[in-house]
Amino acid sequence: MSDKAYAVFEEQQQARGIDLNQVRAKLKALKVETPSWGYGDSGTRFKVFKKNGVPRNAFEKFEDAAQVQKVTGLAPSVAIHIPWDKVDDYGKLRSHAESLGMSIGAINPNLFQEDEYMLGSVTNADPAIRRKATDHLLECVEIARQTGSRDLSLWFADGTNYPGQGDIRNRKRWMQEALTEMYKAMSPNMRMLIEYKFFEPGFYHTDLADWGMAYNLAQQLGPQAQVLVDTGHHAQGTNVEHIVAYLIDEQRLGGFHFNSRKYADDDLIVGATNPYELFLIFYQILEAQTDTNRGILDTVDNIAYMIDQSHNIEAKIPAMIRSLLNVHTQYAKSLLVNFDEVRAAQEANDVLAAEDAVRKAYEFDVSPLLIAIREEQGLPADPMKAYLQSGYQEKIAARGKGGASW
Repeated sequence: MSDKAYAVFEEQQQARGIDLNQVRAKLKALKVETPSWGYGDSGTRFKVFKKNGVPRNAFEKFEDAAQVQKVTGLAPSVAIHIPWDKVDDYGKLRSHAESLGMSIGAINPNLFQEDEYMLGSVTNADPAIRRKATDHLLECVEIARQTGSRDLSLWFADGTNYPGQGDIRNRKRWMQEALTEMYKAMSPNMRMLIEYKFFEPGFYHTDLADWGMAYNLAQQLGPQAQVLVDTGHHAQGTNVEHIVAYLIDEQRLGGFHFNSRKYADDDLIVGATNPYELFLIFYQILEAQTDTNRGILDTVDNIAYMIDQSHNIEAKIPAMIRSLLNVHTQYAKSLLVNFDEVRAAQEANDVLAAEDAVRKAYEFDVSPLLIAIREEQGLPADPMKAYLQSGYQEKIAARGKGGASW
């Protein structure tokens, strides 16, 4: 992109009263965590398509993630999933990550893989199974201590397929009991991020079906428990940005799992099907940053931005790069909203002017801005091209097929 293109963009934004210095600083500060499982083989309910070169262990997952960070500068941490990423020595894994300029991010317990969990984990009618599940949660708290991780990200597959299959109220209580025990074991610097999903794999009911249930549970547990919003975990047509704004105002928004969906929990590349939704989510977050309430400001300053997606047919590392670039693009567009203009229209009850004030920021081509920022940071102007020309994809092909065992 030429200097002339950026000069035109700069002139446009200055005329609109946008402080580009502030915009550039926020774009450089954005960090998005990538998931270890996004680098490994994944698939649908029908088949896992194994690819050449996928990581064979947790250490290789960090090596792949380091390549993503090298070309984007956006993703210096990796969330791990236990037991998918279980190792004998977490100090060694942490040292390996740090040697690559990376860090271990959120710890994700796995409570859906064991045969015993077919009818539930922490909500199972069998107390021995509930004990096993709770012990795994406590194990993950200890792993977080060893890795220096702040966040424990919880998603439960627990639910039922048929009316009468389980006692819904008892299951609610068992969930609370397990998370209370986990909460008490956490260090003061840790956070519990409670995710929800309105269906699947429980098709009659899931025990944490929506943000309200997750919010209620977090409220009962205490201030170290917050809600995690997965952009694919809602019914069709749900206004996700409304949920975001509500949780910010309640000071309970802890983080995101960004992905894209068309029908259900598709876990596609972020921004692939509805980039405007992603833009509007960031718009609500940035609007909250204009508040004077210290609690709200602390909430938005500590949001964990994480990607959660499954690359079933696409190459893993390029898909992760594409998601990050899409996030950066929509964040950049949201930074161009003139909030004074929006508020003036809102106060005047001018519906069209208010909508226009938001939408026109979305319609700007921000590529000149993003290229200029990358160049200032010593990053390639075109991260995808830089990765594909690096030779790394060809190098890891020597790993063969198979990947890390789940």
